[in-house]
Amino acid sequence: MMHSNLAISLQESSAYTSQQEPLLFVRDSDGRYLAAPDDHIIEVARLAVERSVSRGAKLTTPNRVREFLWLKLAGYDHEVFGAIFLDTQHRVIEFSELFHGTLDSASVYPREVVKAALRHNAGAVIFTHNHPSGEPDPSDADRRITQRLQEALGLIEVRVLDHIVVGGAESVSFAERGYL
Repeated sequence: MMHSNLAISLQESSAYTSQQEPLLFVRDSDGRYLAAPDDHIIEVARLAVERSVSRGAKLTTPNRVREFLWLKLAGYDHEVFGAIFLDTQHRVIEFSELFHGTLDSASVYPREVVKAALRHNAGAVIFTHNHPSGEPDPSDADRRITQRLQEALGLIEVRVLDHIVVGGAESVSFAERGYL
């Protein structure tokens, strides 16, 4: 990965390229300005979001949560199930990728989720997973595992605030759909 120390400009087109997409230019270690590759831009965006949603930050709006989760899960070609562990005031403790799966499923074990919640001393949790197909609608299996997790975590007094499914540029919130 090319490391740069300065993002310079967003440009609609350039004499040096035939692309019609906006380009972000970065300065390399020799002082030359080059179009940043997409994977570099995504990685830097992930780092910026992690800084803005770091330990102790409050996730105050659903859009902020969605933005954070989209950047965390963008680009995976397999399912990833994760959780944002929160304290009792809903401040971020940590985001954890708990399970990695295949193209269309990931095995989720409630016992391991409960252990992670206890390890983080969480008071609440927001679950997330991606659908590499790009279709964010939750499956029946997604709804069943969320119910099982909610029941298991209820035994140790950890509230499940939401489960957000990310598919492409779209996402679906269980809380907004009334599934929780």
